[in-house]
Amino acid sequence: MPIVRDELNPKISMWHFLAHTQRFWREKEELSLTQCGKIMGLARSTVSNMEAGRRRPQDDQMRLLDEHYGTGVLFRMLLWFARMAHDPDWGKQIAKYEEQATMIWMWHGQVIPIALQTDDYSWAYVRAGSPKDYEASMQRRVARKRRFLDRVEKDELEIWALVDEAVLARQVGSREVMKAQMEHLLSLADIPGVILRVVPFSAGAHLGVDGSVQIIRLDGRDIAYAGAQNGGRMIESPGEVRDLSVKVDRVGCMAASVDGSKEIIGQYLERYS
Repeated sequence: MPIVRDELNPKISMWHFLAHTQRFWREKEELSLTQCGKIMGLARSTVSNMEAGRRRPQDDQMRLLDEHYGTGVLFRMLLWFARMAHDPDWGKQIAKYEEQATMIWMWHGQVIPIALQTDDYSWAYVRAGSPKDYEASMQRRVARKRRFLDRVEKDELEIWALVDEAVLARQVGSREVMKAQMEHLLSLADIPGVILRVVPFSAGAHLGVDGSVQIIRLDGRDIAYAGAQNGGRMIESPGEVRDLSVKVDRVGCMAASVDGSKEIIGQYLERYS
């Protein structure tokens, strides 16, 4: 007997609505997953994952569905709206992308990126927030950090991190916490798979003041995440990802060199010692 799968709730997000609509039209046209896959040039399992919300479709695939169903630009517009809307499942989705990434560019102007944090530094920020379960929140952060560093050690991932000098100057937790954090940054900066650069105060005004940005390179495409209050936004539109990449590059032009960045971090290490 075929596996009967519950439909996604289209009210949860535009991504769920898109997946729901894909399944609705396929069943309306009495197509199997395999037949639908042939229309888009995909395997049966890939179509199944799309309809289950586990895989995000691309523009050319939605164009092929529109052409086959005669739906004008319906599927392409649903994809556009899904990319532009806030996704309440962004945390799970970005974790999946991070596990598949070959390179990640990070810009942070307010906090040291999770991948580069010590546990004590992370704990100070967890306690400063308002999660219902501090321990569970901490476990998620530590697990995410471990995944980053494990993949770097296996040469599966490169991390290019840009941080503002304000991140180093802001005391999070005690002076001892910050001292250990500066030591940790210097040790990470010596790992071949990690490029760490600091944008000094002397750089003045720059484009990075609007919030943190993460560019994630996958096999064949890049996606981005723009941080903001209440979760930020996952960005998959190639044009918008390209614009954010240029912005991160321009911030990087204001940063000190790798060796110069180590010197700046070393100065803060002395300050906290």
